[in-house]
Amino acid sequence: MSFFNRFKKKNQPQARPLFYDIVCPYCFTRFEPEDVVFRAMHSREDDENYALGEDDALNKYRERFGLDTVDDMEAILNPADIPEEYHHYTDHVLTGLTDRYGVLTRRRLCPSCHNELPVTAGKVPSNIISIIGASQVGKSVYMTSLIHTLQHTTAGHFDAACMPLNAEISRKFRTLYEEPLFERGDLLASTQKEKMQEPFIFQFVFKDESKPPLTLVFFDVAGEGMVDQDYLGLHGQHIKNSAGILFMVDPLQIRSIREKIRINFGDRPGEWVSQYDEPRDVVLTMFGDFIAYQEKSKTDIPTAVVLAKSDMLHSLKDEDGDYIKSNSNVFNNYVHRKTLNLDEFHNIDGEIRRFIEKVDRPFKDTMDVYFANTGYFAVSALGSNPVNQKVEGVVSPIRVDEPFIWLLHKLNYIEGSDGP
Repeated sequence: MSFFNRFKKKNQPQARPLFYDIVCPYCFTRFEPEDVVFRAMHSREDDENYALGEDDALNKYRERFGLDTVDDMEAILNPADIPEEYHHYTDHVLTGLTDRYGVLTRRRLCPSCHNELPVTAGKVPSNIISIIGASQVGKSVYMTSLIHTLQHTTAGHFDAACMPLNAEISRKFRTLYEEPLFERGDLLASTQKEKMQEPFIFQFVFKDESKPPLTLVFFDVAGEGMVDQDYLGLHGQHIKNSAGILFMVDPLQIRSIREKIRINFGDRPGEWVSQYDEPRDVVLTMFGDFIAYQEKSKTDIPTAVVLAKSDMLHSLKDEDGDYIKSNSNVFNNYVHRKTLNLDEFHNIDGEIRRFIEKVDRPFKDTMDVYFANTGYFAVSALGSNPVNQKVEGVVSPIRVDEPFIWLLHKLNYIEGSDGP
């Protein structure tokens, strides 16, 4: 995370920076606050510079997601074209312009895609969390379960609130994701490679005003794209500018245990597909796209390796713990309150590290080589394996928020503690 502090002196304690660089939560371009552009608050037929018209940058962005183009938009105002005395600043950040007609606008836009920026952009760090993983790993289901859990329970345990960035995101998340899964028990369809999913943007806002809000951008890239170099090059920009990564792994991706799980499930196989991408393939594709260009060919971005569908591991448990012990903490939900319970984290982290090392050593070794800051977790977004695209019984997530809480700790939002 970079920032610009023009008044920092050597050998002095590091003060809060005057402003932070911005990562657009829509297109993930990184820029300084002074590079923003603005949307005019009015239009005029007698001035072509203020007439309604098409916004090519915004429509190009919307086209990527299959959204309708917008024909009549107010003009784009560039701060460089308006005298400095008509620039308005809040906390050292350019947040408004008064145009030639005396009309004030505070609609700050990304200079690349022309989407409107959060009001906190530039004033606080642009911390983006990405969910990545191969096809069929269940990223959409996990995202839905995680956000639902953050909104209904986790935020309250950390004196915070988790809110969608705007009403449109709230409506889409509720109608397309949350209601089908949690109210009707319908399994969500996989994100298709040719149909990019517009990012879901939420803010985790603490009641303690000294803590800046955390912007959560859940950008659900289709899994097939994670092993397609061209696709990742086009749409993986969000990974490079992420503050944290949730890297999802499906037990069924791991060849050495796939058949064992299938046999042990017997007559209740649930959802299976014929082909899975190996977890290591996803890492190797990421390496070629951006990790290779980092210092020492390694990324410091905190990365939570999330073993999904942990309820399937019941079929592998035994008293000897060849794969996983019968009394494993993996199968029990745990609620972190106020802090990250480090004892609980280390237990899960150690157990899943050993499990991954046993069943997929090449993946574990590859992670060790390319990622400097990792934690290992096991979650069940549903609590059970769905059958015929339906969840039987009540959706009961297990430990879904633990990787996110660990990222909060790594980003210095919350402290860690020993014991409950």
